[in-house]
Amino acid sequence: MNLTSITIGQYWWLKAGVFFSLLAIAGLSIANNARGQSLQLAKVSEGFDAERTYQRSCLACHNTGVSGAPALGDKAAWNALMAKGMDAVISNIISGLNTMPVRGLCFTCTDDDLRALVDYMFQQSQR
Repeated sequence: MNLTSITIGQYWWLKAGVFFSLLAIAGLSIANNARGQSLQLAKVSEGFDAERTYQRSCLACHNTGVSGAPALGDKAAWNALMAKGMDAVISNIISGLNTMPVRGLCFTCTDDDLRALVDYMFQQSQR
């Protein structure tokens, strides 16, 4: 399927498929504060793997920037997003924003897991 020519119905079925594949995710990672200045250990779920969770939960939108999602690797977009502060970003993820679903479809993620995911995507975009 060509992702640039899928219908809205196909898009939502794709998102539903991603949702159902996420129900067993947990882990541990390092998280950055809102401005990426001081590194701190997040209280993430045991065994949490930010990269694996990104692949399962975030990639569908953040790999290419679908529907305005900041694309992984887009340094300017991630810097602008993180300028709002980590708490604001996490709040938007928890409640959903625009076309991003509640908790970014990671319903097994704790708030700290979500912070670790954001930090992972932000750090990947700073290279």
